[in-house]
Amino acid sequence: MVCIDVKAHRAKYTYPVPEYRLGLMLILERFCDYLESVDDLGAVFGDYEKDKITRAVIDFSEFKMSGRTPMYFGRPLGRLIDTVYFTHSHHSRFLQVADVLVYMAGRYENMPSRPAKWHDQQVFDIWQKIKASTDVEIQRWP
Repeated sequence: MVCIDVKAHRAKYTYPVPEYRLGLMLILERFCDYLESVDDLGAVFGDYEKDKITRAVIDFSEFKMSGRTPMYFGRPLGRLIDTVYFTHSHHSRFLQVADVLVYMAGRYENMPSRPAKWHDQQVFDIWQKIKASTDVEIQRWP
Protein backbone atom coordinates (compact mmCIF):
# COMPACT_ATOMS: atom_id res chain seq x y z
CA MET A 1 0.00 0.00 0.00
CA VAL A 2 1.01 3.58 -0.49
CA CYS A 3 -0.02 6.33 1.93
CA ILE A 4 0.52 9.90 0.72
CA ASP A 5 0.43 12.75 3.24
CA VAL A 6 -0.98 15.29 0.78
CA LYS A 7 -0.22 18.38 2.89
CA ALA A 8 3.38 17.30 3.52
CA HIS A 9 3.83 16.35 -0.15
CA ARG A 10 2.61 19.75 -1.36
CA ALA A 11 4.70 21.57 1.25
CA LYS A 12 7.91 19.65 0.48
CA TYR A 13 8.02 20.17 -3.29
CA THR A 14 7.87 23.40 -5.27
CA TYR A 15 6.14 21.60 -8.14
CA PRO A 16 4.61 18.48 -6.60
CA VAL A 17 3.49 15.58 -8.75
CA PRO A 18 -0.32 15.36 -8.59
CA GLU A 19 -1.24 12.93 -5.80
CA TYR A 20 -3.22 10.52 -7.97
CA ARG A 21 -0.34 10.25 -10.47
CA LEU A 22 2.19 9.84 -7.65
CA GLY A 23 0.09 7.12 -6.02
CA LEU A 24 -0.23 5.26 -9.32
CA MET A 25 3.50 5.54 -9.94
CA LEU A 26 4.47 4.30 -6.47
CA ILE A 27 2.03 1.39 -6.43
CA LEU A 28 3.11 0.29 -9.92
CA GLU A 29 6.70 0.27 -8.68
CA ARG A 30 5.66 -1.88 -5.69
CA PHE A 31 3.85 -4.29 -8.01
CA CYS A 32 6.95 -4.59 -10.19
CA ASP A 33 9.15 -5.15 -7.14
CA TYR A 34 6.91 -8.06 -6.19
CA LEU A 35 6.81 -9.46 -9.73
CA GLU A 36 10.59 -9.22 -9.92
CA SER A 37 10.92 -11.14 -6.64
CA VAL A 38 8.77 -14.00 -7.96
CA ASP A 39 10.12 -13.75 -11.54
CA ASP A 40 6.70 -13.34 -13.14
CA LEU A 41 4.54 -10.97 -15.19
CA GLY A 42 1.37 -9.24 -14.06
CA ALA A 43 -1.59 -7.11 -15.05
CA VAL A 44 -3.02 -4.16 -13.13
CA PHE A 45 -6.70 -3.78 -12.31
CA GLY A 46 -8.15 -0.70 -10.68
CA ASP A 47 -11.42 0.49 -9.26
CA TYR A 48 -13.50 2.31 -11.86
CA GLU A 49 -13.36 6.03 -11.10
CA LYS A 50 -14.65 7.71 -14.23
CA ASP A 51 -12.78 10.98 -13.73
CA LYS A 52 -9.40 9.23 -13.18
CA ILE A 53 -9.36 6.47 -15.82
CA THR A 54 -8.13 8.41 -18.86
CA ARG A 55 -5.30 10.05 -16.92
CA ALA A 56 -4.22 6.72 -15.37
CA VAL A 57 -4.14 4.97 -18.76
CA ILE A 58 -2.15 7.85 -20.29
CA ASP A 59 0.27 7.95 -17.34
CA PHE A 60 0.81 4.17 -17.44
CA SER A 61 1.41 4.35 -21.19
CA GLU A 62 3.94 7.17 -20.72
CA PHE A 63 5.76 5.22 -17.99
CA LYS A 64 5.93 2.10 -20.19
CA MET A 65 7.09 4.02 -23.27
CA SER A 66 9.85 5.83 -21.36
CA GLY A 67 10.96 2.52 -19.87
CA ARG A 68 10.55 3.54 -16.23
CA THR A 69 8.61 5.73 -13.84
CA PRO A 70 9.68 9.40 -13.92
CA MET A 71 10.88 9.60 -10.31
CA TYR A 72 14.55 10.38 -9.60
CA PHE A 73 15.18 6.71 -8.92
CA GLY A 74 12.41 5.59 -11.30
CA ARG A 75 11.94 1.88 -11.86
CA PRO A 76 11.21 -0.08 -15.02
CA LEU A 77 7.69 -1.43 -15.42
CA GLY A 78 8.50 -4.17 -17.93
CA ARG A 79 6.92 -6.90 -15.82
CA LEU A 80 3.51 -5.26 -16.17
CA ILE A 81 1.76 -6.29 -19.36
CA ASP A 82 -0.57 -4.29 -21.57
CA THR A 83 -2.38 -1.45 -19.76
CA VAL A 84 -4.30 -0.66 -16.58
CA TYR A 85 -7.75 -2.26 -16.61
CA PHE A 86 -10.68 -0.77 -14.72
CA THR A 87 -13.91 -2.24 -13.43
CA HIS A 88 -16.44 -1.37 -10.74
CA SER A 89 -15.37 -2.95 -7.48
CA HIS A 90 -18.78 -4.55 -7.01
CA HIS A 91 -17.96 -6.69 -10.07
CA SER A 92 -14.70 -8.00 -8.59
CA ARG A 93 -14.15 -9.78 -5.28
CA PHE A 94 -10.44 -8.96 -5.50
CA LEU A 95 -11.15 -5.22 -5.74
CA GLN A 96 -13.65 -5.51 -2.89
CA VAL A 97 -10.98 -7.10 -0.70
CA ALA A 98 -8.53 -4.36 -1.71
CA ASP A 99 -11.14 -1.72 -0.79
CA VAL A 100 -11.62 -3.29 2.65
CA LEU A 101 -7.87 -3.51 3.29
CA VAL A 102 -7.30 0.10 2.26
CA TYR A 103 -10.21 1.17 4.49
CA MET A 104 -8.81 -0.78 7.44
CA ALA A 105 -5.30 0.58 6.95
CA GLY A 106 -6.56 4.13 6.62
CA ARG A 107 -8.76 3.88 9.69
CA TYR A 108 -6.72 1.74 12.08
CA GLU A 109 -3.06 1.98 11.11
CA ASN A 110 -2.46 5.33 12.77
CA MET A 111 -4.61 4.84 15.86
CA PRO A 112 -2.44 5.27 18.95
CA SER A 113 -4.41 2.62 20.86
CA ARG A 114 -7.26 0.14 20.55
CA PRO A 115 -10.56 1.98 19.88
CA ALA A 116 -13.23 2.23 22.58
CA LYS A 117 -16.30 1.08 20.64
CA TRP A 118 -16.92 -2.68 20.45
CA HIS A 119 -17.39 -2.78 16.65
CA ASP A 120 -14.22 -0.75 16.05
CA GLN A 121 -12.35 -3.05 18.44
CA GLN A 122 -13.39 -6.11 16.43
CA VAL A 123 -12.31 -4.60 13.10
CA PHE A 124 -9.12 -3.24 14.67
CA ASP A 125 -8.29 -6.75 15.94
CA ILE A 126 -8.94 -8.23 12.48
CA TRP A 127 -6.59 -5.63 10.98
CA GLN A 128 -3.91 -6.58 13.52
CA LYS A 129 -4.34 -10.28 12.60
CA ILE A 130 -4.07 -9.49 8.88
CA LYS A 131 -0.84 -7.56 9.45
CA ALA A 132 0.59 -10.33 11.63
CA SER A 133 -0.21 -13.09 9.13
CA THR A 134 0.80 -11.40 5.88
CA ASP A 135 3.56 -9.21 4.54
CA VAL A 136 1.57 -5.96 4.51
CA GLU A 137 3.87 -3.04 3.77
CA ILE A 138 2.76 0.56 3.74
CA GLN A 139 5.01 3.02 1.94
CA ARG A 140 4.56 6.49 3.40
CA TRP A 141 5.20 9.54 1.24
CA PRO A 142 6.99 11.88 1.58
